[in-house]
Amino acid sequence: MSEEQYDLVILGGGTAGYVSAIRASQLGKKVALVENSLLGGTCLHKGCIPTKALLKSAEVMQTVTEASEYGIDIDAFKLNFARIQERKSEVVNQMYNGVNHLMKHNKIDVFNGTGRILGPSIFSPQSGTISVEYEDGESELIPNNNVLICTGSTPMALPFLPFDHNVVLSSDDILKIEKLPQSLAIIGGGVIGLEFASLMCDFGVEVSIIEAGERILPTESKSVAQTLKQDLTKRGVTFYENTQLSGDNIKVEDNQITITLNDSDVIFEKALVSIGRKPNTDDIGLNNTKIKLTDKQHIIVNEYQQTEDTHIYAAGDCIGQLQLAHVGSKEGIIAIEHMFDASPLPIDYNKMPRCIYTQPEVASIGKNIEQAKAENSKARSFKVPFKAIGKAVIEDTKNQSGFCEIVIDQETDTVLGLNMIGPHVTELINEVSLLQFMNGSTLELGLTTHAHPSLSEVLMELGLKVENRSIHV
Repeated sequence: MSEEQYDLVILGGGTAGYVSAIRASQLGKKVALVENSLLGGTCLHKGCIPTKALLKSAEVMQTVTEASEYGIDIDAFKLNFARIQERKSEVVNQMYNGVNHLMKHNKIDVFNGTGRILGPSIFSPQSGTISVEYEDGESELIPNNNVLICTGSTPMALPFLPFDHNVVLSSDDILKIEKLPQSLAIIGGGVIGLEFASLMCDFGVEVSIIEAGERILPTESKSVAQTLKQDLTKRGVTFYENTQLSGDNIKVEDNQITITLNDSDVIFEKALVSIGRKPNTDDIGLNNTKIKLTDKQHIIVNEYQQTEDTHIYAAGDCIGQLQLAHVGSKEGIIAIEHMFDASPLPIDYNKMPRCIYTQPEVASIGKNIEQAKAENSKARSFKVPFKAIGKAVIEDTKNQSGFCEIVIDQETDTVLGLNMIGPHVTELINEVSLLQFMNGSTLELGLTTHAHPSLSEVLMELGLKVENRSIHV
């Protein structure tokens, strides 16, 4: 048993976990963090960082391919996928070393093992003591006053198509491939599937997206989803929407997968299943607590991330809200500040930015026009195309289908949401996030001077357009 009595033990060293540990340390608390793999979790090792490193290489590939459009003639070049993967690993390792440094700098004790919550015992009158089991079979107990669960999530498989890690791949698997496939079926037209579709088609892979729903990106605006689909289609991606799969129309054999699509058998070298992620809430000792779960096994928390056991909190993917690293970090910080009486504001999920790092990029915050009108008959949208913005035309003279759309309540002039698709919008969305956090108005957005030429002028024009004062549209 550890001789230390910790103010807090955190289960999981992903983004939500390590950020929360740092915040607790800043408040002067004694913190332990339990992680059974590598610090940084899915985001750093199997998600955000490695996929964006690959997407950057794909962006460079696309730029070189189209270099003649910019007046740069290149006689010959080739894709070096081994170097692309090597660079991805270099990026991840640099960030990983940084997280390790932060743990030491903030005097956070890291336990590299599998943590489970124990019930009341002679060591503690309340549940929450953490048992850590190590690979060598040894274990120890960590007594504490509070627990924060940040155990994250893992890729979800289809019940009739389990991952074999060779032909049928998860998002974890595809990040580790050593050779690009000639053809790839992506099952699921959500964020993960579309990001891999974008980078793989730029790498020369024949990509098909198979979506069970009526359209890709069902939580984003229809116009954004349609614009992205059109752009990816031009680049060679094939879409099968409203297409239900079953064990009867899929066959895996001879290192390939055959899928019946539109009454025809289509053969793919690999299949990526990207239908969502399931929370890591099994076998962590929740049965020893009062914690309640949803039907999908997510941990139920209140607005301050507190569970039914008031000294146990949860944040990140395991609670089933927006499965985004920055949201998990925000949830974790709120949990810590509530836990130690620092009076946090509850998280407002309508003010959390969402990003898709395809080419073109997609970013949004709050509601789209379809969602807003379903709840508010006074909702109205205004749109500004990127082709009206000089810097956007400089970025890409051929593809100018992108736009920025704001949704407002006409009675109160409240900004209900903003959606955009185009160059570098995953950076532009942060200005909108600040606008929403400060409860800014469309007029304030429009009257704020934006440097020229810059992509952010699209937001200035959008704010002015709502007030019928736009200059370039």
